[in-house]
Amino acid sequence: MSTTPNRRTIRAVALPAEHGGWGFLGEPLLLGLLLAPSVGGGWFALAAAAAFLLHQPLKLTIKDRRKGRRVRRTIWAERFAALYGLIMLAALGMTLLVAPWQALFPIVIALPFGIAQLVWDAQNQSRSLAAEVSGAIALGVTAPVIALIGGWEPGPALLLWGLLVLRAVPSILYVRSRLRLERDKPAAIPTALVAHGAALVLGLVAFVAASAPWTAPAVLAILVVRAAIGLSPKRRRGRAPVIGAMEVGYGVLFVTALTLGYIL
Repeated sequence: MSTTPNRRTIRAVALPAEHGGWGFLGEPLLLGLLLAPSVGGGWFALAAAAAFLLHQPLKLTIKDRRKGRRVRRTIWAERFAALYGLIMLAALGMTLLVAPWQALFPIVIALPFGIAQLVWDAQNQSRSLAAEVSGAIALGVTAPVIALIGGWEPGPALLLWGLLVLRAVPSILYVRSRLRLERDKPAAIPTALVAHGAALVLGLVAFVAASAPWTAPAVLAILVVRAAIGLSPKRRRGRAPVIGAMEVGYGVLFVTALTLGYIL
């Protein structure tokens, strides 16, 4: 059996198949580093990125081993899993050298969501709604951890996580519904719109009662308008890559708005 890789093999094992995951990783990392920059936070961001990349080759390795096969893809998945795992452990070790271990406690809260996503992956349901929501919530933990490493108090740090969840969960429902509409399939439009409305209400509550910046409900209101237009019969039809790129843009807007709200 040849172990010489080709581009398709490398891409399949080295990079996540779910491209939306990049946004759910990048938004909390960027938010945390912008609001609470520190050496320890930088090391933890590297560890989180490696853990995110580890997911794909580890998933493929487990699937192939469960089926009792070890083909070229399996070999390269094992190699990338080992590489990402070593980077993750090394970066995490460097984090603990320069930051208090107590700053990592939000990971304990996020762990059940990460485990749930792995369970759905093992059942070939990685694209299910529950798996996507669990993954987004788990990835959002990186923002409060970086904030704690940077000296934030636990309450405000965990509030960052809550705001990221208010952005992520309705957006997942929106994109899933929007893609189904573009394929002329039934879509859960009321669920997506209600989720956006609930996120806006909670964002207003966080602003009034929990010291969230005013930009949080403001940008959540923009997302409500985006969902209302994007899921309406008068929407402009678009392909999946265009819809995905627009969500990346809304993610940048969200992070920028929160950052400015906190520092101004």
